[in-house]
Amino acid sequence: MSTTSSALISIIIRTKNEERWISSCLRAVFDQTYKNIEIILVDNCSTDQTVKKAQEYPVKLVEISEFLPGKAINDGIRASSGEIIVCLSGHCIPTNSRWLENLIQDLYLENVAGVYGRQEPLAFSSDIDKRDLLIVFGLDKKIQLKDPFFHNANSAFLRETWEKFPFDEVVTNIEDRVWGQSVIDSGMKIIYEPEASVYHWHGIHQDLNLSRARNIVRIIEETQNIQNSIFYDNENQEVVALIPIRGESLMARNQTLLRYTIDAAKASRLITRIVVSTDNANTANLAKALGAEVPFIRPHNLSEEYVDIAQVLQYSLIELERKSKTPDLVVLLEEAYPFRRAEILDLMIDRFNEEGLDSLIAVIPESRAILKRADDKIEVVDDGFMPRKMKQYHAMVGLLGFATVVHPSVLRKGDLFGKNIGVYEIEDIFSSLEVSNESLFIKALGYLDKQ
Repeated sequence: MSTTSSALISIIIRTKNEERWISSCLRAVFDQTYKNIEIILVDNCSTDQTVKKAQEYPVKLVEISEFLPGKAINDGIRASSGEIIVCLSGHCIPTNSRWLENLIQDLYLENVAGVYGRQEPLAFSSDIDKRDLLIVFGLDKKIQLKDPFFHNANSAFLRETWEKFPFDEVVTNIEDRVWGQSVIDSGMKIIYEPEASVYHWHGIHQDLNLSRARNIVRIIEETQNIQNSIFYDNENQEVVALIPIRGESLMARNQTLLRYTIDAAKASRLITRIVVSTDNANTANLAKALGAEVPFIRPHNLSEEYVDIAQVLQYSLIELERKSKTPDLVVLLEEAYPFRRAEILDLMIDRFNEEGLDSLIAVIPESRAILKRADDKIEVVDDGFMPRKMKQYHAMVGLLGFATVVHPSVLRKGDLFGKNIGVYEIEDIFSSLEVSNESLFIKALGYLDKQ
């Protein structure tokens, strides 16, 4: 039998639409100090870019059409070769480079059936999920002689143990605890190892008492001095600035409006690619000369006035992914904002990641009275003309083209926002000025020349 310093470890990762997490998961796995590993990706008909992103790494793919949790693990193990088996959820991210060493170190001790590790919440996990994880996965190591609790989001066991105790292939839930009961009943032990920790964005229980959960989370975080954690790695994210232009770029005094948007994207420390989506060959050549990519010319029918910007972006993303790797984030930029500053783009990308959003939209807060015309009737939308400080509702003017950070999985569905929407207030009103015609562009050039 091998020792834990030389044994091949087969890491079984079950996935179903894990595009948002899989790159971070695999990046952390391949960053481990223990290098003798193989990855078996067991994918259940993902409809997003999970598999494509996973295959940027050396993984073996097992595709399944029906998901039963125990069978999915068994299928992955059957396709593997390792003496040690590790189960890791596709949305779990090891917190450090020694996660794997810590997880497997006790497997060869006498009568140990398996080891499971700690799961820590992310900063943007709900209070209910934070409470679940913080209570269940504590800081003390445990040897379980009677307790069958086991969790396959982050676990390890020997192949020879699995051969005696394969996972139940019929149960639809808690296959890990069913397995735990079997090994405990046979007289074996389960070890909980808190030093083998992963980030996990959702909890393991269901409870709708949000107020109670919030109080429990607050107490645990304060008494254990728990720091909020992040899962993303800015240095490794593929962030694409996508600039849609219909027809030719606005020109004045031999200057193009497009230049300022491309320059802002170039100055960003987080944007890695700049792509212009246009229907016009002249604009395509101009964009390339300014340092942007133009990997396709989009159809003219997508430039009709009745076509929604989300349709344009959906088409552009699909074309981009067809020709190259899937981005982690997309930043919508339009050329009409020559005064935007690159640092705002970076701050928005950071905010998007920190809060785990589907989209983040630049806005200008508006506390003046908002009115609208409907069928020749004027209606007050907000609290009207009362003093601004006394208003209950404050409007926000969306600046989609100034900057909107959005996850590709949202754009791919023809949506621009998703369910979890955030806003980023632009405090510098001057930077958000919109230039929509040649006259305004000439005036803007006067200001820009003085900068």
